[in-house]
Amino acid sequence: MSPRTLNLTPALYTYLLDHSLREPPILQALRQETQALPGAQMQIAPEQGQFMAWLVQAMGVRRALELGVFTGYSSLAVALALPPDGRLVACDIDPETTQIARRYWEQAGVASKIDLRLAPAQTTLATLLAQGEANTYDFAFIDADKEHYLTYYEQCLQLVRPGGLIMIDNVLWGGAVADPSVQDAATQAIRQLNHKLHQDERIALTMLPLGDGVTLAWKRS
Repeated sequence: MSPRTLNLTPALYTYLLDHSLREPPILQALRQETQALPGAQMQIAPEQGQFMAWLVQAMGVRRALELGVFTGYSSLAVALALPPDGRLVACDIDPETTQIARRYWEQAGVASKIDLRLAPAQTTLATLLAQGEANTYDFAFIDADKEHYLTYYEQCLQLVRPGGLIMIDNVLWGGAVADPSVQDAATQAIRQLNHKLHQDERIALTMLPLGDGVTLAWKRS
């Protein structure tokens, strides 16, 4: 037994994948193609994608939000887990990387579930709120520009229903959040978010050392 989370050695991480990961071939192909692209480090880990899909299925998610698409790995994982009438509103600003995402969504047969909005995420979320969609989403995944994480969180908290879940990526930021010598804007923004969520009584909170660190914020009734 251990009183703290294990430090995953390369061998133990391989064991974890070998005995847990059930990555569909379409997701594996997308992950491998993305590895050759600039910015490949922005793609989530496969075990994180599987965890997201598990949450979507376990919660019976029908309506979901994603902020930050990149080449579409997380959105594809979520869409595959959604029911046939499920809907994912996916927010991004890059028409080139999202073209890769669209190609894989089509190949996987889930393109009809995904509503891609090529606009700043703040604008898209504000539009959804203006359309009366507050408290109608079951799940939100935030993985976009870090400087706006606090704004995205507040908007998603309005859009997600009571009992819904917000998942936030990169909350450990490669360990930089715990290094006082690192003071760039992105790191400071993540620290501010982490502090705010720790104090926020509107949610039940857990932070997991999965991938680059993920926070799960469950909206209280």
